[in-house]
Amino acid sequence: MSDDRFPPSDSMPGALPPPSSNAPAGWERDVLERLMFATLREQRDARRWRIFFRLIWVLVLLAFIAAIWSGGGKAADKSLSTRHTALISLRGVIDADGDASAEKINSALQAAFKDGGSAAVVMRINSPGGSPVQAGIINDEIKRLRVQYPDKPFYVVVDEMCASGGYYVAAAADRIYVDKASIVGSIGVLSDGFGFTGAMEKLGVERRLQTAGKNKGIGDPFSPINDEQKAHLQTMLDAIHQQFIKVVREGRGTRLKETSDTFSGLFWTGEQSIALGLADDYGTVETVARDVVKADDVVDYTEKQSIGERLARRFGSQVGSSFAGGLLDSVAGGAHLR
Repeated sequence: MSDDRFPPSDSMPGALPPPSSNAPAGWERDVLERLMFATLREQRDARRWRIFFRLIWVLVLLAFIAAIWSGGGKAADKSLSTRHTALISLRGVIDADGDASAEKINSALQAAFKDGGSAAVVMRINSPGGSPVQAGIINDEIKRLRVQYPDKPFYVVVDEMCASGGYYVAAAADRIYVDKASIVGSIGVLSDGFGFTGAMEKLGVERRLQTAGKNKGIGDPFSPINDEQKAHLQTMLDAIHQQFIKVVREGRGTRLKETSDTFSGLFWTGEQSIALGLADDYGTVETVARDVVKADDVVDYTEKQSIGERLARRFGSQVGSSFAGGLLDSVAGGAHLR
């Protein structure tokens, strides 16, 4: 008797023919060949897809690298046929390796002043200060450009903060605009660091420092500092402070209302800074462009530093530091306008 629940094998799709006396010789070999070719096709297709996706990832990686290395650098030609206000942003700590370096800021300043379409140059500052060298180079370049382009005014608009080195730069402006809550001032110089000699004595750690020159190790945090060395450092800081004071007095002129605290390192609100003659009026980039320059169209000349440039700079500075050996890049943490 036949069981309908189990149909003959030849009625099932794809079923292999059963061996019988009528089956052609070598049917097993044909089946194996078909299976082998099907497997090869699957492997070939899988390999092609792997190659395809790898190519996609390579293209994405190349595009990412290209974006990193081309994301900064020189700004494109921003010359406009219409009259406009040129904007440059100085943000963050002023140092040689960042976006607020003298190299980048001065390059943007030169492009902005040179552009025949710019009616005035406005620098928006939000900085706690930084290197007195970098701030001084920017200040000097602003003065030079103002002489070269006497009909093109230069204004500073203070964002959150314009302190120390930031104010060193701002002092070169024709006018300084602030918000009533901005932080302005901090006209002073500091040199900071740490000393671990007491902790080393308690831990029983011996500092083995050899120098050629009795003061070569000055500022080393693991070595004591004597009164003579302290006096030398203070003389240096006082000299830089006097340079700062001179720049502020020259820049602000008779508008500056000096008090005993003006150059003490104190800072004030924007409202107080106007009363002290450290700033001139309230304003933003938009209001200065519209109401002072009379050119509503604002064009940003700020140069951005790409990730590639940052990596290159960091790598270069690390190599330079290693090559210099034990030479100190700065004294006791360096002098800062902060």
